[in-house]
Amino acid sequence: MRFVCACCLALAGTAFAQTATDRAPGALLRALDKVSGEVVDFTLLNGGQARMGRLVVSLGECRYPPDNQQGEAYAWLQVQETGDMVFSGWMIASSPALNAMDHPRYDVWVLRCSNS
Repeated sequence: MRFVCACCLALAGTAFAQTATDRAPGALLRALDKVSGEVVDFTLLNGGQARMGRLVVSLGECRYPPDNQQGEAYAWLQVQETGDMVFSGWMIASSPALNAMDHPRYDVWVLRCSNS
């Protein structure tokens, strides 16, 4: 089943505006601790969580264009720090700055959707 990604609709007027997508079972994410320089890659299933330092990263879902599964991803993420929400929204792998997490110590971004 295909649908137009909600994040794509929010970016109306851009190349993403009418991108049909398929749902992947998970996503590959990367986190950076800007203080220690530690970089961690982790795979999450939809509905799953991972911890990075004081952050808890939750993946709602990952979607991708059928013709570009490895090169593009739209991931719905929620990131909490000690119970406070610091990010909630869609991240786009090819354009992470469009909706980036703004945190003084940590960066989190989506690399691609995952089938495992």
